[in-house]
Amino acid sequence: MRAVPRADRRPPPSVLALAVVCALFLFLPLVGLLLRAPWASLLSELTRPAIQDTLWLSLRTSLAATALAVLFGLPLALALARVEFPGRSFVRALALLPLVLPPVVGGVALILVLGRLGIVGSALESLFGVRLFGTTAGVVIAETFVALPFLVLTLEAALRAMDTRYEEAAMTLGARPWTVLRRVTLPAILPALGAGTVLAWARALGEFGATITFAGNLPGETQTIPLAVFVELQRGLDGAIALSLVLVAVSLAVIVAMRDHLVSSPS
Repeated sequence: MRAVPRADRRPPPSVLALAVVCALFLFLPLVGLLLRAPWASLLSELTRPAIQDTLWLSLRTSLAATALAVLFGLPLALALARVEFPGRSFVRALALLPLVLPPVVGGVALILVLGRLGIVGSALESLFGVRLFGTTAGVVIAETFVALPFLVLTLEAALRAMDTRYEEAAMTLGARPWTVLRRVTLPAILPALGAGTVLAWARALGEFGATITFAGNLPGETQTIPLAVFVELQRGLDGAIALSLVLVAVSLAVIVAMRDHLVSSPS
């Protein structure tokens, strides 16, 4: 008996043509950036004192924001995945809101809460002398606000997909909740925790709208790489392109590192 050939699952040629157009639309801006890059003066551009301050500040603030995202995002993901409580869907929606909220709107919201006249910010300044608006700490807060959803979304999905029988077995054997969390749950979701952490860091590093709205654009204090790109673009292309290439390189590295989590192919 002659074998029946497998069905050709390729889309029609017209659809493939549109796919090519879409790929070119995404690819050509990167080509333009690479072609216009000042390769001869790239190192000198990146080693300018002002640019060095910007790179160092961005690294510090993005790492601090990522640490805060892990500190608060992990408990929230655990609560959303494992605890039934009234309004859980609403809390989940709030946790994911920065994903779709325009960053500048998030910056305005942070001003109203943590600004000098904000609900919490005024109390922090009057009672403890802590000011967040227009400071490096404000940059960290703004970056944490936009980075948190990436961690929460990744971890909650992993927790919901996890086989809970191992946790139940540990509890049956008398393990305390902290022991179960430390010895069973966290090791099981460690790949997702790593993926969410990398995504949160990349988002924090590339944040613009909430940062400039809440923290301002002060060189050496609140001017991160995306803000410096905007400033450099007004004085010339070389500096803006050099900093843009840094962000492109980081983004590509994150995509390569996350390829197994972003795209899964059937075995």
